[in-house]
Amino acid sequence: MGRTVGFFRANRHREVWLTSYAAPVPRRRAGVLLPLEEEILEIGLRRLRDRDPEFYGFAMAMDLGGDDGRQLTAHGTLYKILERLERDGLLVSRWEEPEEFDESRPRRRLYRVSDQAEGAVRRSRQLQAVPRLQPGLASR
Repeated sequence: MGRTVGFFRANRHREVWLTSYAAPVPRRRAGVLLPLEEEILEIGLRRLRDRDPEFYGFAMAMDLGGDDGRQLTAHGTLYKILERLERDGLLVSRWEEPEEFDESRPRRRLYRVSDQAEGAVRRSRQLQAVPRLQPGLASR
């Protein structure tokens, strides 16, 4: 359902119409985590409780995926989310030290949940439980 906003001439014989979609892009509410972000933090919190707090990206993809983990890592989806969670203070990361890995593979970036992660998941769930008012006409 697009609406036409104009056209440009692609060549002498053809015009290409440009459209602008009328459907608005939903914005994320402040404090609400995306389902995949919430799941990553839940797995990280479980690992913390199990006394195995650090994880690397592909291991997380395997925990999340159920397949071989490649679907989440193929286009960088998972790594973008890990970076965003770290930027938001919900994850911390470090690079493996040389003595921690076999030189036949590259070093891994290791992540762990921060002290704020559990509260952020709880807050996100509370905010999602509160009904969101939608603009519209008031009924009598």
